[in-house]
Amino acid sequence: MLMHSLDTVKTRQQGDPHFPPKYTSLGSSYYTIWRQEGIRRGLYGGWLPAMMGSFPGTVLFFATYEWSKRHMIDYGIQPHVSYLTADADDSVSGFLGDLAASIVYVPSEVLKTRLQLQGRYNNPYFKSGYNYRGTYDATRTIVRTEGFAELFSGFKATLYRDLPYSAFQFMFYEQFHHWACDWKQSRDIGIPLELLTGAAGGGLAGVLTCPLDVVKTRLQTQIDAVPVMGQSKERAVTDAKSGLKETPTQHVQPKSPPKQIQRPISTSSPSTHTPAPGAATLDTESVVKGLRIIYKTEGLAGWFRGVGPRFVWTSVQSGCMLFLYQTILRRMQDVFPVQAPEDAAYKA
Repeated sequence: MLMHSLDTVKTRQQGDPHFPPKYTSLGSSYYTIWRQEGIRRGLYGGWLPAMMGSFPGTVLFFATYEWSKRHMIDYGIQPHVSYLTADADDSVSGFLGDLAASIVYVPSEVLKTRLQLQGRYNNPYFKSGYNYRGTYDATRTIVRTEGFAELFSGFKATLYRDLPYSAFQFMFYEQFHHWACDWKQSRDIGIPLELLTGAAGGGLAGVLTCPLDVVKTRLQTQIDAVPVMGQSKERAVTDAKSGLKETPTQHVQPKSPPKQIQRPISTSSPSTHTPAPGAATLDTESVVKGLRIIYKTEGLAGWFRGVGPRFVWTSVQSGCMLFLYQTILRRMQDVFPVQAPEDAAYKA
């Protein structure tokens, strides 16, 4: 909740369909959104779906993380390797944990990013193409106009971002925490170092995975054509651009004029936004192809749109989260002393 406003700034910078983009530096973007749109519907737009997806996702992730890490160490795998593979693609347990959490987390991400990109209802300062009254209206409109499957838009991109991010975050954190313990000659390194090691791990992981985060944001917020039932997204977009629409029971009449099909996203009108020339539209669900399109149209800078707020956000969020996590673990060991021998051997 503390860092949600920075996440909103990051989403605006990454998902801005205009070229040149309206939001550039962290400070000016933060101030502009706050001054024009306020805090609740501007900087904290989309906070409700973010909270709804964060809690179950975090519970499933940490349960899988601790279980896989402890068992891999028990089987003789080197600690730094186990910290990495506990959440990477090679770990079945880590993958299943993220996969289970994604059932709730991905729809919440779609709603969150769209509401963050939109800002206030009937926003006169930024035309995103969306105009939802709130979380419920966004859910209902997406399901009615785009289909239930659209709530899982960017599913693969979300997993491709979160799996390496979790792996890097905990690998860096465990290594930095180990160095801090050696430097302090104690397991108790104090609150400042606890926060610093967590922030360093999360910040570095956030920077390294920023290109994947850009692709995920674009896929979940971009304006594209209405997908025809039974067609892939690439086929639907191609048909829309050529002015054709085919269905299994209806054929195009030769004498009929071509129709341009657009996705009716806004609740106020069928189409409220046309991207300016130069804005890259990812007509694909492939993460690799999306990275290639962004690089060709925007260069390396396109991969790292929003890297400033993402670094600050992941640093502070990771520092707070890991500090609270370790504090709760120590309290649980006091409440459940029967696990003390096993925990002591594990720590040793």
